[in-house]
Amino acid sequence: MVKLTIVGRVSDGLCLAKGPSYMNEERENSLFYKQQGEFIFKEISRGALPPSRMTIRVDHHYFNYLVEKGIAFIALCESSYPRKLAFHYLQDLQKEFEKFDSNLINKITRPYSFVKFDGVIGKIRKQYIDTRTQVNLSKLNANRKHDLDIATENLSEIIERRRHSDLLERPLLPPPPQAVSSIWCSPLLEVIALKWTPITLIIAVATVVLWVSIIHADNNFMILN
Repeated sequence: MVKLTIVGRVSDGLCLAKGPSYMNEERENSLFYKQQGEFIFKEISRGALPPSRMTIRVDHHYFNYLVEKGIAFIALCESSYPRKLAFHYLQDLQKEFEKFDSNLINKITRPYSFVKFDGVIGKIRKQYIDTRTQVNLSKLNANRKHDLDIATENLSEIIERRRHSDLLERPLLPPPPQAVSSIWCSPLLEVIALKWTPITLIIAVATVVLWVSIIHADNNFMILN
């Protein structure tokens, strides 16, 4: 069955609605799968995944997504659930979504704040719980010779590709600047240097002259003796 649904705006990567989650909390981590669905949506938004539809395998489940008119519809299903029926579910969501005013959709700025569509998700999902109803069997049997030609990939491969892309896009860090003590750059030190440097030079010159005079006087004294 369909366990999780996410609807988002591709242009800015904003998740609009998600509907109720149908995960068994004792066996499965619903937050974990929700984060995976959001990751897939972000990859769609940044153009790293096909812009129309795709199936992504993960554990004993799979994500299907459908993108129409800038809106992505993502559904997590059990691996045993017919993929063809899952895409019919997404198509029904897309048709119902088009009934809402596009201006209202564009004004949404907070994640998952389109709560009006949460009820629509729950209503349509109920129609796809039992795959053996006459309506669903008709959908499965229609055009059986023309199965869905949709790309399929493992989520682990997508994650690894994203990591590799991040490494390539990461800018080279400049070498760290050499540590310079703040005391050598202080204005106070400049004032001290300007004031005492001439005095220091005079004392140094006087010391050298005095030292030379003493040595010269010692030499004369030795000569006289």
